[in-house]
Amino acid sequence: MAHEHKLAIFRGTLKFKNNIQKIWGVLIFLTLVTAVEVVLGIFKPEFLIETTFIRMKLLNWIFIILTIVKAYYITWDFMHMRDEVKGLRRAVVWTGIFLICYLVFILLTEGDYIFEVYNNGFQSWDF
Repeated sequence: MAHEHKLAIFRGTLKFKNNIQKIWGVLIFLTLVTAVEVVLGIFKPEFLIETTFIRMKLLNWIFIILTIVKAYYITWDFMHMRDEVKGLRRAVVWTGIFLICYLVFILLTEGDYIFEVYNNGFQSWDF
C-alpha cells in the first residue's frame, strides 16, 4: 500500500494495534448504536412518545439522529474518508449530510401537511 490507514477512532481517543482490531471496534460501535435503536423501537418509552419537538415525537428525532450518526461513521471508517484529503472529505460527507437533512425536512413538512388535511377533514372552497 502507498500509505497506512489511521488506526484510531473517536478522534484519537481509542487506538488499535492493527486494521482487524479497528474493524472490530467500529463494528462494536455500530452494533451498540443499532441495539439502542432496536431497544427504543421495541419498548417505546412513554416520555419519548409524549414529548414533541418541532411537531414530531422525540423518539422519531432520536431515530433520525442515530441513523445519521451511523451513516456518517460508515462513510468515515469503512469508506476510508478518514484517510483522504480534507477537501474531498468535506465534499463527500457534508454534501451527504445536507441532502439527508433536506430530505428529512421535506418529508416532515409534507407529512405534517397531509396529516393535518386528514385530521381536520377536507375543506371545499366555494368561490
